[in-house]
Amino acid sequence: MSKEENLECSFCGRKKAETDLLIAGMDAHICDKCIEQAHGIVEEEVSETKTNGLSKDLTLRKPIQIKEFLDQYIIGQDETKRSMSVAVYNHYKRLLQTKDSEDDDVEIEKSNIVLVGETGTGKTLVAKTIARMLNVPFAIVDATVLTQAGYVGEDVESILSKLLQAADYDVEKAQRGIIFIDEIDKIARKGDNPSITRDVSGEGVQQALLKLLEGTVVNVAPKGGRKHPEQKFIEVDTKEILFIAGGAFSGIERFISKRLNMQAVGFTASLDDDKVDEENLLKYIIPSDLKAFGLIPEIIGRLPVLSYMNPLDATTLRAILTEPKNAIIKQYSKLFTMDEVDFTIEEGALNYIVEKAVAYKLGARGLRSLCEAIFTDAMFELPSSEEKTFNVTKEYAEAKLTNTTLKKLKAAS
Repeated sequence: MSKEENLECSFCGRKKAETDLLIAGMDAHICDKCIEQAHGIVEEEVSETKTNGLSKDLTLRKPIQIKEFLDQYIIGQDETKRSMSVAVYNHYKRLLQTKDSEDDDVEIEKSNIVLVGETGTGKTLVAKTIARMLNVPFAIVDATVLTQAGYVGEDVESILSKLLQAADYDVEKAQRGIIFIDEIDKIARKGDNPSITRDVSGEGVQQALLKLLEGTVVNVAPKGGRKHPEQKFIEVDTKEILFIAGGAFSGIERFISKRLNMQAVGFTASLDDDKVDEENLLKYIIPSDLKAFGLIPEIIGRLPVLSYMNPLDATTLRAILTEPKNAIIKQYSKLFTMDEVDFTIEEGALNYIVEKAVAYKLGARGLRSLCEAIFTDAMFELPSSEEKTFNVTKEYAEAKLTNTTLKKLKAAS
């Protein structure tokens, strides 16, 4: 008997003649039967680490825990944080719903979210923070660049390529991610009057988004851009992707006001009950207001969770400067510490920054712009100087924030 015929599988002991294939390793051999068995074991192990597409690396917390996490990074906006916590928790519970469940005839629908609020109130920050906590891929897309297929601009499907990039092209991971569609209000229908021209960046985009929001399998160009016949596509199922849409909806207050005034007409109306907060009409927003603004009923139906962001007052802006985990002042303090500079800022300077942010309606984003304008000279000079202390007073802040600088910041916002 030849030496080759004496070979056997190191795992099951089958002789070479009894196998179809015997693969040699460094000091051992494995037959085709054992390879098949090992492959089955590996697949079983992988499926155990995932539950209906949900990996164990996803950190799912209860709604109260989600809100507590958001509280560390976002000041105020309690109503929004509660709504978002419940919607996100229910969405990921939906992913955990197993096929062999007794109630498998009850299918939980997706709870996509729409956030309405002025610019700089924290819509994007809320979505980013939730994605960071859950440890899922997150992509921000701008609705203003989207157009109907065949027109200049980006196809609606291109928003999925950004999510794929965020997931390092792991399709399984991307399919349980979060997409934040910013400026959703900019794709509102341009008017109710029929027109001979197509509304390719308004109603046309809304129509194209419908299937994406509800759940469909989409062929995505991996590098984004337009599709062409010879291109390789990646299939992405959007059924389990959570969509959060945000927009300022500038001017929607007039529709809310009109509706509230109409409700107050008649003998049954009570002037004492539910006094209307005219400073914050957004708190009374309902889906019909979005329809009046220009969103089509079908897309409103696919964004069932509607929440609003309160406008930021001076107290909230002051808290944003110093209190959150990643507060703006804490970030600058860390930057100066890296250059071994002892950085301090007086209460008067903080109040002055807030005062200017309120006066020029710069919002939370404006706080960083104001700080940057005040600290730029110091950040330029101190790393090369012997000076190791930097104390910001109100007088110093006033000197750095000239009227010209403030006007530029207002124009930029």
